[in-house]
Amino acid sequence: MTVSALDWRPDILEGYRQHVFELGPDPDGEGEAAAVLVRREPTTDDPVRGAVLYVHGFADYFFQTELADFFAERGHAFYALDLRKCGRARRSGQTAHYVSDFVLYDEELDLALAAVAEAHPGLPVLLVAHSTGGLVLPLWLERRARRAATAPVAGLVLNSPWFDLQGSPARRGVMTQALRVLAKASPHTAIKAPPGPYGGTLHVSGTGEWEFDLELKPLAGFPVTVGWLNAVRRSHAALHRGLDLRVPSLILRSDATYFSTAYSERCERADLVLDVAQIARWAGCLGGETTIVPVEGARHDVFLSLPEVRKRAYEVLDDWLARHTADS
Repeated sequence: MTVSALDWRPDILEGYRQHVFELGPDPDGEGEAAAVLVRREPTTDDPVRGAVLYVHGFADYFFQTELADFFAERGHAFYALDLRKCGRARRSGQTAHYVSDFVLYDEELDLALAAVAEAHPGLPVLLVAHSTGGLVLPLWLERRARRAATAPVAGLVLNSPWFDLQGSPARRGVMTQALRVLAKASPHTAIKAPPGPYGGTLHVSGTGEWEFDLELKPLAGFPVTVGWLNAVRRSHAALHRGLDLRVPSLILRSDATYFSTAYSERCERADLVLDVAQIARWAGCLGGETTIVPVEGARHDVFLSLPEVRKRAYEVLDDWLARHTADS
């Protein structure tokens, strides 16, 4: 498939267009799978220095236009991918964000990267991902590296990547063993968990400043299923064995974790979803040059933090980009 053949149509975001990749029958038996590539329409005639491909997290989709504007202002064409059964790509009857193996994402990631590379031949592509996307992308990159197919990827930026399961080692071990059994018998069974306050800290209907589609990103998230979490744990194990991504990586995270089911002001300045100590612990598994920066007062999505906090995060990213794209 060539870029010229892509059917770019208006997106749900003003100033963006989208193309739907039809992926055929879902290997997990939920109809026809699709993924949606979104691009920010250029607003100037400035030369493009590179491109960015962004991947969202669980119970999420691309709506972070401020992040796209940041990259565009620095000469990067911006693209984002809603993975199969996620966001724009989810179809009627499909379990939100469900996949039994993260390897299945390789199909749409390969298609998206090929489309971006063809649109910007010879230019470097920076991969950016949040949370679960920050687990998906490194493992996909590792598989590409084994095929000697690193180019045109020139770097990786991970925003609070999900590198391990929350909780004590004993609890993680018991949970992992149980998931292996349950995923075979009842993969779509939901794991009951109380809703947290995170979504409300982001959306304008709560204490946040962001507008997003509550059908695509509910304030309480989507149910976590046994089969999907089993796929997550297999991916964690692969990461923990160590990767060799062969590109520099920047990891941004909060400086604090605060697990709570009730809102307080502390919820505005901590990661309510992941254990940031685990992110720090496993960052070295990526291989190659890795820079990890804790951002004081950051939320789980660092780039959706309070204004002064995300200003600091963008300064860190800007500095890293300047040092790693100077010759591009």
